[in-house]
Amino acid sequence: MTDPAPHPDRPIGPAIAHGLRGRCPACGEGRMFARFLKTASACPHCGQSLDGHQADDFPAYIVILLLGHILLPLMIEVNAAFAIPMGWQAVIWPTLAILLAAALIQPVKGGVIAFQWSRRMAGFR
Repeated sequence: MTDPAPHPDRPIGPAIAHGLRGRCPACGEGRMFARFLKTASACPHCGQSLDGHQADDFPAYIVILLLGHILLPLMIEVNAAFAIPMGWQAVIWPTLAILLAAALIQPVKGGVIAFQWSRRMAGFR
């Protein structure tokens, strides 16, 4: 059985770009997040429902993967170039990891939600 009314295409590139900026994947104008990681129930600009996403833990997995690829080479290069005492390193690297994780989690979650919207996954039809 075929769908009587085909759905219009949703371009993935612009949707993810909007999501990474925390904007509605449909219009790019309204804010996607009501609080830091709490999505708005709907876009205040175009009315697109945003609460049907199922991002779950995937954004955190992406952030962990990114942090490993950013911090590990950085740690190796810094240790090769400088003789930083181990006590300072025990403060520097976890602090940097926490700051980077906090900076990356919202844009990554926005990108994941925008990807789901563009592919009509989860609660987006």
